[in-house]
Amino acid sequence: MIVRPRSHWLRMLFVWRGSVVYRILPQLGVSTAIAVIVTLSHGQVFGYKVGLTAVPFTLLGITLAIFLGFRNTVSYERYWDARKLWGSLLNDARSATRQTLSLCDAGPEPKREFVYALMACTYALKHELRGTSAADDLARLLPPVWQPRVLAARYAPAMILLCLGERVGLWLRGGQLTPLLAGQLDASLGRLTDTVGGCERIAGTPIPFAYSVLLHRTIYLYSFLLPFGLIDSIGPMTAVIVAFVSYTFFALDALAEEIEEPFGEEPNDLPLDALSRTIEITLREMLGETDLPPPLTPQRYVLN
Repeated sequence: MIVRPRSHWLRMLFVWRGSVVYRILPQLGVSTAIAVIVTLSHGQVFGYKVGLTAVPFTLLGITLAIFLGFRNTVSYERYWDARKLWGSLLNDARSATRQTLSLCDAGPEPKREFVYALMACTYALKHELRGTSAADDLARLLPPVWQPRVLAARYAPAMILLCLGERVGLWLRGGQLTPLLAGQLDASLGRLTDTVGGCERIAGTPIPFAYSVLLHRTIYLYSFLLPFGLIDSIGPMTAVIVAFVSYTFFALDALAEEIEEPFGEEPNDLPLDALSRTIEITLREMLGETDLPPPLTPQRYVLN
């Protein structure tokens, strides 16, 4: 996620880090080069004058802008839904920790193992969503007796929550929790399960590919043919206007593509590393620990 203060309006014109310019430079260069060639040839291809006017591009441009706006809205809804789910993950982990520490009569070590397993669930979810290995974090946070079972699972967060539920049942049968308090703690674990499932839903359900292909093709055809519709009306300024219009459409398309998968590691994706570290810090602080890891900070304006 990009974390940087808004600069002076003039400096904002030249901001590179955090924009999508680096992703669209090749196609922007091609569309601008085509516009330059069309300008120099006065709209002729192999001696044939391509008779296009600005009228069809005006109509198509309005439609294209509406569809691009719709796609960006859908992509941002996925991004914001994912952020809300990780906010719920923080709240429910805090609730489960508070209930364990204040309502359970088990010893300090079983309580500590329970809270550390909540941290492990957070990191396991992060790694599952990003397709990376959670082995190091699980070895650091999970009780050794749970590690083989969790590491062998395809869905590690769900397995950790199952282990936590079994621990609640063990405390209930052992008298460390009353049935009412056990139900409240199990409800917190249930909300964590809902959060995990919500994240998996977003990660496993992309925007329909055919829709993306249609919009992608239309943008490119529009940008590559636009010079033929402008050359007779604006002449030498054709390449400049085409570059500006192409930048707008290419950038909106690239931005929507980037944030529609909010759990990745692109600059504008969610900072799952920082969010996981925040949950670890707050839960360890609730345990009374003082030797806490530092919060992650942006590197070159990017918070991972």
